[in-house]
Amino acid sequence: QVQVVESGGGLVQAGGSLRLSCAASGRIFSINAMGWYRQAPGKQRTLVATITSGGNTNYADAVKGRFTISRDNAKNTVSLQMNSLKPEDTAVYYCNAEARSYYSPTYRDAWGQGTQVTVSS
Repeated sequence: QVQVVESGGGLVQAGGSLRLSCAASGRIFSINAMGWYRQAPGKQRTLVATITSGGNTNYADAVKGRFTISRDNAKNTVSLQMNSLKPEDTAVYYCNAEARSYYSPTYRDAWGQGTQVTVSS
């Protein structure tokens, strides 16, 4: 199985920056896309940004130009640099890895437990 653990959340004032990190571990055979999703109170979980193993990125319109996703394939890690944060960015941020373990022939989504990001106005 593949496990995913996030770190780096916290409280920041509007206009500030935070960096989230995520590491996948386990008997990993391969990882396709990795990404970040967020869920605000009372709302559904939505995509923030994804990155493929080849480095292609995709961002939600709400974060384009402010957030940057990056990945280290050798270390099975993904990071999210968040700049110019706004109160509406407040949410629990979840890391996702579309991964295949040595025990399975198929790719499955592995989710972390989430890290809280709170942006005060």
